[in-house]
Amino acid sequence: MSLAEASSLAARLVNSVGEVLRGKEEVIRWTVTALLARGHVLIEDIPGVGKTTLARALAASLGLRFRRLQLTSDLMPTDVLGGNVYDRGSGSFVFRPGPVFTQILLADEINRTTPRTQSALLEAMGEGQVSIDGTTHALDDPFFVIATQNPQDFYGTYPLPESQLDRFLLRLRVGYPAEEVERAILLERGARDPVGSLGDTVSADQLRAAQAAVDRVRIDESLVRYLHSFVLATRAHPMIEVGASTRAALAFARAVRARAIVEGRDHVLPDDIKELVVPVLSHRLRPAGAEGPLARADTEAILRELREEVPVPL
Repeated sequence: MSLAEASSLAARLVNSVGEVLRGKEEVIRWTVTALLARGHVLIEDIPGVGKTTLARALAASLGLRFRRLQLTSDLMPTDVLGGNVYDRGSGSFVFRPGPVFTQILLADEINRTTPRTQSALLEAMGEGQVSIDGTTHALDDPFFVIATQNPQDFYGTYPLPESQLDRFLLRLRVGYPAEEVERAILLERGARDPVGSLGDTVSADQLRAAQAAVDRVRIDESLVRYLHSFVLATRAHPMIEVGASTRAALAFARAVRARAIVEGRDHVLPDDIKELVVPVLSHRLRPAGAEGPLARADTEAILRELREEVPVPL
């Protein structure tokens, strides 16, 4: 697939999802960026602002299998991954796959479940496989996770460990729709499910080809240095205890290439890097002395400051 064809595919996806998630084109474009970059998305927001609609609309537009997993405090790792169950007919154990064996997985309220169950997704998200009782089971390709979490000041939440956060390419918010958009939704939408009207816009084969095309997006050496400057700045900043890792830098580089495709280009611009520095890096940093919502606000504020301070290559 050519880069122009990949950009056309991304535009079709954005337009299709935008038919049901009104007024949230930026969030949709970021989500499609993560999908093309073979990453995963963490959405931290209050309930009822369209997170599930986003995931379902994306799956419907791609014609991919979709599963929604509601994470609760009593959920066990086998409820996510599946497990070996004794079959009386054969007299042996057979593997029963869990909901993670799908193509687009919505892990809803991931910080409602315990760290043990949260960690069950680590291998699946990082390696595209799960290991159970010494046997490795490959997941389908593509495999894309959209996880949601409530703000950490909500009752009954378990903050995601850093190793789990690092598996997400982007951390986003959906937010309330604009007033006029919300009024239009109230007027137009009754009991009808708008996602049901969406048809396959892109095939799985086309998506895989577009994901492969990301590697061919050109990024000038000066822009690699510009991107790397943000990574180095997080490690040297006095208000950051743990800066961005090499894995974070690699994820950042792939994300800006994917964004170039979403924006209809075959090359990276400084704006791609500036646009993604907060959603790619903010959840991968540990600020000094801050926890919970304050930590998130601190890392995002620091990165916005760096976005203004790090010189753009001429």
